[in-house]
Amino acid sequence: MAKKKWSKHVTETSDAMDLKKDVFTLNDPEEIAKSLKRSANKSHRRKTTPFRSAMSMLNFYINRAGKNLPEQQLKVLEEAKDKLREVFGHKK
Repeated sequence: MAKKKWSKHVTETSDAMDLKKDVFTLNDPEEIAKSLKRSANKSHRRKTTPFRSAMSMLNFYINRAGKNLPEQQLKVLEEAKDKLREVFGHKK
């Protein structure tokens, strides 16, 4: 029986917020950022601000899946960080 990766389990069952299915596979950094913002704002379980929760989840995914991601998708996710700052009104 294949052992499930704990990072996948955390991404799918995070207590911080409910994510749109396959949000990290989208090809549009702005769409990823807006989806994360919606999820973070809707969450009543997060323990910090919506911005920090969304950025933490994005960074967590990049750090855990980054080595196995195609270079183009990793680039999209890195760009999503800047878009996330923009949609929350934060400066870089």
